Amino acid sequence: MAFIHQHIELIYIVILSIFLGIEVISRVPAVLHTPLMSGANAIHGVVIIGAIIVMGQAEADNYIALILGFLSVILGTLNVVGGFVVTDRMLEMFKSKK
Repeated sequence: MAFIHQHIELIYIVILSIFLGIEVISRVPAVLHTPLMSGANAIHGVVIIGAIIVMGQAEADNYIALILGFLSVILGTLNVVGGFVVTDRMLEMFKSKK
């Protein structure tokens, strides 16, 4: 409970960011979701780098930071790869037929 009391402002920011993200994404038309995924690859690249930094700076006995960093690297990598796959499929639609 002491952790929550010490970091209550950060917890509020994360919760408000979640609600803001849901509102922004829900207002985007379905036609724009695929192009936006291409742009999101850069954001997920930043997440991966941040997670690697957190894991590198964490102490060996800080399992929470190591587990969260590892999960962030895995999930960020999946998002980057998925974004590239979707973007590649989208660009294939615009190539001329032989």
